[in-house]
Amino acid sequence: MKVLVASKIDGEAVEELRAAHDVVVAVGAPRDELERLLADREVLVFRSGVDIDERLLDRAPQLRLIVRAGSGLDNLDLATVTSRGIVLHRVPGPGARAVAELTFALFLGLARQVLVADRLLRAGHWAKSDIVGWNLGGKTLGVVGLGSIGTTVARLGLGWGMRVIGCVEHPDPERKARFAAEGIELMSLPEVLAMGDFVSLHVPLDDETRGLIGREQLELMRPGSFLVNIARGGVVDEQALLEALRSDGAPAAAALDVHVAEGEGRISPLADLPNVILTPHIGAVTVDAQRQIGVEVVRIVAEHERSASAATMAPTGVRE
Repeated sequence: MKVLVASKIDGEAVEELRAAHDVVVAVGAPRDELERLLADREVLVFRSGVDIDERLLDRAPQLRLIVRAGSGLDNLDLATVTSRGIVLHRVPGPGARAVAELTFALFLGLARQVLVADRLLRAGHWAKSDIVGWNLGGKTLGVVGLGSIGTTVARLGLGWGMRVIGCVEHPDPERKARFAAEGIELMSLPEVLAMGDFVSLHVPLDDETRGLIGREQLELMRPGSFLVNIARGGVVDEQALLEALRSDGAPAAAALDVHVAEGEGRISPLADLPNVILTPHIGAVTVDAQRQIGVEVVRIVAEHERSASAATMAPTGVRE
């Protein structure tokens, strides 16, 4: 198979692909280079940070398989993929745990003012009497979006001894009962925002969720609450969040792993605020998660090749 790896994936996975396929690695390649390289490729492997739109797909007439080495699909033109009959595989599982764990790292960083304490100590100030911290145990965790990542966060919250509430797009009775059996209460988005001491966002970015958390929603949040966006940058109105964090209202602090403008040289509008933690979209970037994702990518490409070979060898009819 002719494979183009357009985003960074586990190095061992790249070597395994190279051992069995014709592989071109083009991590960080400019747009015109990607268009040229895709011309004869049958498989495309990508993550966030590269836009796979209609024009780019039109430059790949031989493309038969796309592998998203993760979960999000907001940077892929799904309509074109579907109309072309291109097989699409996602690998959401391994990254879900890593993203969920970073969610709690950010919660703890905010609640215990870890970055503030570190910065003051480096400057020679022993701020033990100045730093105010909060426990997670006994607090209410609000989870916006209970897919694979959100559900993992909710379960970790239960392990921390938190009351866990959440919201989903279609809260039918069956889903409500299933979550209730685990100790997770389904509520509306306004209720989750109004009741959560710690609120995390885990929804895909689409027309329905773009700007989901704006000025009106932020005003619902509890004074002293903490917000973590680890979904996609466009889910939160960053200007509205900036204004909220500058005021004495809610939330008290926020952490963002995802941003409206991402990439080298981009500076978040929230960068000057002391009650904010910013990380560069590293939710799923752990050695463990990326190794597991790499194993799945290799398996998916191998299975696709076997299926394609079997289809080619299958008899097309019976001659009398």
